[in-house]
Amino acid sequence: MSREKRRERRISAEISISFLDVISCGFGAIVLLLLIAKTVESTAFETVERPLEGSVAELQQQLFQIRGETTILSRSLKTREEQLSDLQLRIAQLQEELASVRRQRDAVAQVDTSEKDKLTLALQVLTEEMKRLLDDQNRVSNQLIGGIPVDSEYIIFIVDTSGSMFNFAWPRVRQEMINILNIYPRVKGIQIMNDMGEYMFSSYRGKWIPDTPARRRAVLNRLATWTPFSNSSPVEGVQQAIRRFYASDRKISLYVFGDDFTGHSIARVVDTIDKINRKGSASKRLVRIHTIGFPVHFLVQGGNLQTATRFSALMRELSYRNNGTFVGLSGLE
Repeated sequence: MSREKRRERRISAEISISFLDVISCGFGAIVLLLLIAKTVESTAFETVERPLEGSVAELQQQLFQIRGETTILSRSLKTREEQLSDLQLRIAQLQEELASVRRQRDAVAQVDTSEKDKLTLALQVLTEEMKRLLDDQNRVSNQLIGGIPVDSEYIIFIVDTSGSMFNFAWPRVRQEMINILNIYPRVKGIQIMNDMGEYMFSSYRGKWIPDTPARRRAVLNRLATWTPFSNSSPVEGVQQAIRRFYASDRKISLYVFGDDFTGHSIARVVDTIDKINRKGSASKRLVRIHTIGFPVHFLVQGGNLQTATRFSALMRELSYRNNGTFVGLSGLE
């Protein structure tokens, strides 16, 4: 019995020692695994951390470089904007100077034209020698100058103030008015109306303008910018002039300046003028109707040849029937 007990005790002791060995080995293996795992994790973190630190530094350097370039570009842009503003201001100043030069040029041209007109009128009105030459050289026994009778004591101008006349023929209109005034050194009265019957000087509406050198200068100066509404038809002005100024004891010449006729019937106009411009005791109409035809529509591109031709037909007939002359100009210079 005692031998068996000792054997059991020995077996129990061996089993206890083996278990402790197993436990120790397992614990040692766990500790070893933990050490290996920590070493690998630390190495991995160090490997990842080093590239990230390099990338961040490189990106920061690029950011600083970009900020520097942005600052430089901003300064350059601001400089260019300031230069552009200076250039725009300079352009505005140059444009204003150009406009001022043009205004001065136009003013000088207007002064030159006015001075030329004044000299022409002074030679025509104030020089007795001019009067003598006109009487001796230009006048003939039947009182015709250039085919136009100049025996009238009163003269009326009917001027077409439409756009076509003012834009293309106005310098020639001024010159022809001077020419006509030149062949009348002195008359009892003058009147200027447009083709609609509008008076140049409202203060002389329905009255004769006294023929003085100052009044002739005033007429030419006002004509330079006189542009009342016009319907491009001389009929209204002719009729109003005859009705208002006709008198049996007056010798009147009416000068029509125009380039076209936009009315409907030529025959109706002729018949109307026949009725209001009655014949006197010598079977002659007391109001002569002369016409100066300006070839605007024949010379300007896009001109209305039909209305221009109708004007010529109408005014030739009126001039013929009313003891006047039709003069068709060949140019506008």
